[in-house]
Amino acid sequence: MFEKWFHLKEHGTDVRTEVVAGMTTFLSMAYILAVNPNILSAGGMNRSGVFVATAIASAIATFVMAFLANYPIALSAGLGLNAYFAYTVCLGELGGDANAFRVALTAVFVEGLIFILLSLFKVREEIINGIPSNLKNGITVGIGLFIGFIGLRGANIVIPSGSTTVELGNFRDPGMTLALIGFLIILVLAYYKVKGAVLIGILATWVLGMIAQAAGWYVVDIEAGVYSVFPDFSQGLNLGGISETAFKLDFAWVGAHFIQFVAIVFAFLYVDLFDTIGTVVGVADKAGLLDKDGKLPRAGKVLMADAIGTTAGALLGTSTVTSFVESSAGVAEGGKTGLTAFTTGVMFLVALVLSPIFLAIPGFATAPALIYVGMLMISSAKNIHFDGEVADVAGAYMAIIMMPLSYSIATGIMFAVVTWVIIKIFEGKTKDVSPVMWVVFVLFLLRIITLVTNFQ
Repeated sequence: MFEKWFHLKEHGTDVRTEVVAGMTTFLSMAYILAVNPNILSAGGMNRSGVFVATAIASAIATFVMAFLANYPIALSAGLGLNAYFAYTVCLGELGGDANAFRVALTAVFVEGLIFILLSLFKVREEIINGIPSNLKNGITVGIGLFIGFIGLRGANIVIPSGSTTVELGNFRDPGMTLALIGFLIILVLAYYKVKGAVLIGILATWVLGMIAQAAGWYVVDIEAGVYSVFPDFSQGLNLGGISETAFKLDFAWVGAHFIQFVAIVFAFLYVDLFDTIGTVVGVADKAGLLDKDGKLPRAGKVLMADAIGTTAGALLGTSTVTSFVESSAGVAEGGKTGLTAFTTGVMFLVALVLSPIFLAIPGFATAPALIYVGMLMISSAKNIHFDGEVADVAGAYMAIIMMPLSYSIATGIMFAVVTWVIIKIFEGKTKDVSPVMWVVFVLFLLRIITLVTNFQ
């Protein structure tokens, strides 16, 4: 059955490898089930409802990715997009009105419909395949640094600093120490080619966290954001909150505030478009899915999964659903087909009834996986032609440096493309700039204008 659906032999993989990869991807991104309700509840939404909506929307989008595109890419509510949803739109532009989240959900729904149209007409596919090879490799490296940095921050290995922006964390912090041990565990297991090295590393670090808590080293302090690593089933399951979030769109407000609504939709559209493109390029590159010309077969189907997920998510009651860079963790475990994504989707549904278990996995347990995957993705630097044209080198460099330092995949792509096109113009090589790259360049200029004018 799985062979018929996902063509495992053709891709040189098997059921066990794909299932382990899918579980690894899920554990690497399961944090979104805890984080998204916390963020969107700040915008006035029901936490329980957002949790259920996030899990179901993630499963739907990931299933579509599995069966339509047959790629090992999982999707869920995007970080950054959910913060914009809650803090900028609901609490900022709409002044914290009790129904503000309904307007934001409407904007996400419209964005999803636009993406479906763009995917049908292959606009997004053309953008992915139109990005120059050097920039694609730069994007992959930039994403590697970005997710590595996410892992370092998640485990407090790197912490904020008032004088130097960031600095080394405290080794007395159990999360930091255990994450570093977990990273070493993954490295050793990978060296000995142990199947499931990343997944084992996550689970081993979690177990060490339980031991640390039982011994009194890891101290729970909920006010400080330090939660128990032991599952808590005392609260039972509360899935009824979905009635407070599903199908709450508000088109009446749109008619009275059309220009403001368009600006909100554009911001969602912009970030989702280029976050998805960057993630898909990076994950596909490391999975060996790009063809000899650096293009992604079935790219339109990949992006359609994203569009359908966003539309379904808005109807259910969650912010924009997008491809997750943590899919790289599953790829590192050998995931090559939609069976990896299918497994991740199933895990999202399982999480609905076993949520206490998944929500108990601490950030320091998944951090080693992200740091390790970041290391693997940086290897794409060897494919960048640093002795080539200035535009190619500078574009790749801007992608690499801006993604982690701006904490945004979309921003990294923006600086890469704008730099590349401008240098091509000054080199007198505008003929090298494809129509697609001109369109993307103009879109980025419009985005810069909105940022300058604070009209987001």
